Amino acid sequence: MDGQPAHRDRPARALSHAVPDPGSARTARTPPRCARVRTKALARRWPTVAVCLVLAVGTALAATSLSTAVYEARTQLFVATRTGQDTAQLSLGQSFSQARVQSYAEIVTTRQVTVPVVKELGLRTTPEELASRITSRAPLNTVLIDITVRDAAPRRAARIANAVAERFSTVVEQLETPKHVPGSKRESRTGEETSPVSLRVTQEAVAPADPVSPRPLLNLAAGVLGGLLLGAGVVALRETLDTTLKTIEALSEFTELPGLDTIPYDKNAPKQPLVAADGHSRRAEAFRKLRTNLQFSQVDDPPRIIVVTSSLPGEGKTNTAANLALSLAEAGVSTCLVDADLRRPCVAPVFGLVRDAGLTTVLIGQARISDVMQQVAGGLSVLASGAVPPNPTELLASARMKEVLKELADTHEVVIVDTAPLLPVADTVGLASLAQGTLLVVRAARTRRDQVRTAAESLERVGVRVLGTVFSMAPVPKVGRYGYRSYGELPAPRTSVPRGEAAVPAGTGGVGGAGEG
Repeated sequence: MDGQPAHRDRPARALSHAVPDPGSARTARTPPRCARVRTKALARRWPTVAVCLVLAVGTALAATSLSTAVYEARTQLFVATRTGQDTAQLSLGQSFSQARVQSYAEIVTTRQVTVPVVKELGLRTTPEELASRITSRAPLNTVLIDITVRDAAPRRAARIANAVAERFSTVVEQLETPKHVPGSKRESRTGEETSPVSLRVTQEAVAPADPVSPRPLLNLAAGVLGGLLLGAGVVALRETLDTTLKTIEALSEFTELPGLDTIPYDKNAPKQPLVAADGHSRRAEAFRKLRTNLQFSQVDDPPRIIVVTSSLPGEGKTNTAANLALSLAEAGVSTCLVDADLRRPCVAPVFGLVRDAGLTTVLIGQARISDVMQQVAGGLSVLASGAVPPNPTELLASARMKEVLKELADTHEVVIVDTAPLLPVADTVGLASLAQGTLLVVRAARTRRDQVRTAAESLERVGVRVLGTVFSMAPVPKVGRYGYRSYGELPAPRTSVPRGEAAVPAGTGGVGGAGEG
């Protein structure tokens, strides 16, 4: 290939903003997929759920320990009528009592009852406050009245309940006693009227042994349930507000670009950005897989000048460009790595090279490429950035830059170009149009969807050929049964070894003994 951009006339894949057809199979699968998404969100944000659960349970336990114990004493009254002995009078009396008993229950909390009780027992409370601690209930189709009193002291609750029952009986009988009418049949021997009903205590209140409030087990269960609901709500809210991409599948679906590989997060990457050529870590294997996927995805028309960029700084583009170039060189591909990020060059420090002479030195005509090209272990050629210029955008989009890329492509099989991020500056847009393909690096759970969309659209507007996306700094998945590590865990087969010959350790020597998984 002559190094010229052979695909400038090929438009990049556009982002899909269309709404799926309600009748499509994809829409029909939406409910199960939404359920899986919610489950994955809860699993991914389990610390949030755990924190909410701990807070809710702690609140429930604190409320239980700080709450004042409340005891409940109950007494029961029977409403009887003073009638004759024949059946008709008894039936009328029963109907009379049932018709009136509901009204009697409302009298229990009146001042006629509570004021005398407060005075009689010497309570340090008001009649109204005492009334708020008294409840009465008259079951339907009965002549019974249940009176319940709540108090912080169990014995005092029983005393109040019994006093209320006694005073309540007196008040009801007084209210039911008609005024004196001479000649009345209800006139007693003393000439006074008597009440047609009488209230008798069927069950006296006793001091309760256990409080009715608080209830530790009930509060704990409520705390657990509330914590789970709160955690689920917080996760749902964060998922709604969080527009970052969590998986390479979501990234591919959103951009409609091939997801070439996922680079796992490595906490040691800032100190050791380069993977070892003979290393077998997850990160090293990921870059080998990226190399393979890139080669096989463009079999018919392989690009030789590849720009590696991202939406924003800190997404791992320089790390990806450097390790991809090392991986290609490791596979025997003649590779050149160019640091075209002229604002914040990072390639030279990564390899420990001289930065003062490089790309900008060649662009302004002070040196030839061969004069400033540096070699690193593994046969990789590196062209550092050189001095930081005042006009990087103009230099990178110049005709001289096009000539430099062509010259590099003539002497190397693949040229990897590390560039500035797309959104902060315009350097990469002009440079990417001179290349034959672009890799867009997206940081997992950090880059927002609108930032990815804007970056992809900026490349699309200038007709850049986007080869695919690289999902960087992704959470490390659990070891699968078919991972590379599982090969090393297999026991070595037993073989017969003749006497006098040393056994060869398993995994040493032989083609593929320590090959790619």
